[in-house]
Amino acid sequence: MIKAVIFDMFETLITHFESPLYMGKQIAEDMQVPEQKFREIWDTTDDERTLGLKSFEEVIEEALLVNNRYSQELFDKIVYKRRSSKVECFNHLHQQIIPLLTELKENGIKIGLITNCYFEEKDAIENSVLFPFFDEVCMSCVLGMKKPDLKIFQKCMEDLELKPEECLYVGDGGSLELETARSLGMNPMQAVWYLKDGVNQPAKRKEEFLQAEEPMDILLTLAKTD
Repeated sequence: MIKAVIFDMFETLITHFESPLYMGKQIAEDMQVPEQKFREIWDTTDDERTLGLKSFEEVIEEALLVNNRYSQELFDKIVYKRRSSKVECFNHLHQQIIPLLTELKENGIKIGLITNCYFEEKDAIENSVLFPFFDEVCMSCVLGMKKPDLKIFQKCMEDLELKPEECLYVGDGGSLELETARSLGMNPMQAVWYLKDGVNQPAKRKEEFLQAEEPMDILLTLAKTD
């Protein structure tokens, strides 16, 4: 019997692609430096930002200084736009997300979160409408470990006091998360409701996994396991 649903965050509970993007390309444009030049710093610090070793602000300051573009005004503008873009994602939820989480709670199903995220995303998550629903939250930048590391999945299950077979893991399929969940004995399900053709999303359909076309499909899967 499934006793918990553990979710991924990005492109699962929320999506970046329903609101204006503010990622590497857009930041480079605001800096007025070639994107490739900016990415020499931005891309190479991704792991450090994901694991909480560097903040967004530290990397932006470094990139501005290296490119002789630093001013307090420009730094503040970029930080504000980046943080605002992360908050804005929560204004474009699939209409079934809140009803799904509400029904899971009402049915006594625990809700977990495992997400690879940066500090600016952590802050947006903690201040979001979704945060109160979670019984356990595992963020890479806080824990210093990230998917697909088995340890971040194991920590979430241990804190929920549940066995792998008692957990349904739901994610869009990035970062080999579904494969890792399956290897641990969890029940993996791919969330495909935010997937769009022609969009540079981190994952595509993985037909070898059970798929949820809409969030409420999760409830149908749980009903079959009772």
